[in-house]
Amino acid sequence: MKKIKKIKISLNGKVKLINEKTSLLELTKNLKIPIKKVAIELNQEIVDKRKLSRKIIKKSDRIEIVHFIGGG
Repeated sequence: MKKIKKIKISLNGKVKLINEKTSLLELTKNLKIPIKKVAIELNQEIVDKRKLSRKIIKKSDRIEIVHFIGGG
């Protein structure tokens, strides 16, 4: 059985260990984040939600997930 390697990333300013070769889409699903209500930034660049499954997270990536809050 092959051991899954873990990598360290920064998620909203906190260090988090995730499985290597995890996509941004998998990360949001694992964290139960509703992607329709958030903006996702990878290394200070906003990621197009249609590309989340193709963006593979690498060691030391900095991810910010910002929730939209309605109001008026």
